[in-house]
Amino acid sequence: MTIPVRKTIRGLSPYIPGKPVEELERELGIKNAIKLASNENPLGPSKKAISILAKGFFKNLHRYPEGSGRLLREALAHKHKIAPDQVILGNGSDEIMDLAAKTFLEPGDEVLIGDLTFSIYQISVTAHHGVGVVVPLKEGRYDLDGMARRLTPKTRLIFVCNPNNPTGTMVTQREIVRFLDRLPAGVIVILDEAYAEYATSPDFPDSDGLVKQGRPLIVLRTFSKVYGLAGLRIGYGISQQEIVEYLNRVRLPFNTNSLGQAAAIAALRDEAHLTKSVRLNETGKVFLMNALDELEIRYFPTQANFIYLEVRLNGRSVYESLLREGVIVRHIKENWLRVSIGRPAENRRFVRALKKVLNESRERSPS
Repeated sequence: MTIPVRKTIRGLSPYIPGKPVEELERELGIKNAIKLASNENPLGPSKKAISILAKGFFKNLHRYPEGSGRLLREALAHKHKIAPDQVILGNGSDEIMDLAAKTFLEPGDEVLIGDLTFSIYQISVTAHHGVGVVVPLKEGRYDLDGMARRLTPKTRLIFVCNPNNPTGTMVTQREIVRFLDRLPAGVIVILDEAYAEYATSPDFPDSDGLVKQGRPLIVLRTFSKVYGLAGLRIGYGISQQEIVEYLNRVRLPFNTNSLGQAAAIAALRDEAHLTKSVRLNETGKVFLMNALDELEIRYFPTQANFIYLEVRLNGRSVYESLLREGVIVRHIKENWLRVSIGRPAENRRFVRALKKVLNESRERSPS
């Protein structure tokens, strides 16, 4: 069969999510596997979010959701101290990335993207006839000066993931302001802050303030990470009202579901759960970084809920060996793995498994 697919699409690799626990247990015949691969909140969602789902929402599943998500947008506008018309909801924040590419790119327009970052940026750009211009990271961080040097009259969008997935590194307020000051008119920065709630550095950018200044930004956030609602697929963007209005012209109707909207509103109100989640992550981060230091394993200091580490062995082999120990992490490239920060017992189990795999590898290696 001849399928008339575009050449640029033929060259794309599809996004492959982390291996599910159930699949690993079925494949290898093991029990009690743990998943530290997809940067999920190990505490799960707020009890308030779970409770709201049980209060009669299921009886209305035959009704379409409120198309614009008005109540959730109003709650988010209150949180960020902006107008509701400056908020757009998405089926995950990655839908809004795709909407931006669909809205603002003409064929051949260029989009600046980091060389080690969330793969959906490149997929969306290519799918909507844009040209991804890949700019190398610098010591695991977005090189905004390098991006500024790659600007051309064809540049329309710039993706900046902060903290960056998979390296966990961040750019600072001073760096992003300096970068925005250097941009020509007609260029929009998509600042992907999926992990922003985990960032504890005092230098983390004040993206709300930048939006209020009228900067050419689309700031993306999600309920899939710290809020623990990944299965309900609710993300959102904040920007200038005119930008949001154009995005809404191509947004499909009813793109966020009723249950997700209601649970997200409840999750926003549960600040205690948010605080508990961030504190758990900080404790786990310190534990894992200390353990990696003891093992003399290189990693990037993280501002997210995962750590990017170099095992100095075949990374794919280490990943597969960890699977046999019932520990699911993410192999990114070459010798590099990404491990999500879990509950204390999960973190300890990962460290034990990693030590075992590394020791067994050394024993097999010729002296």
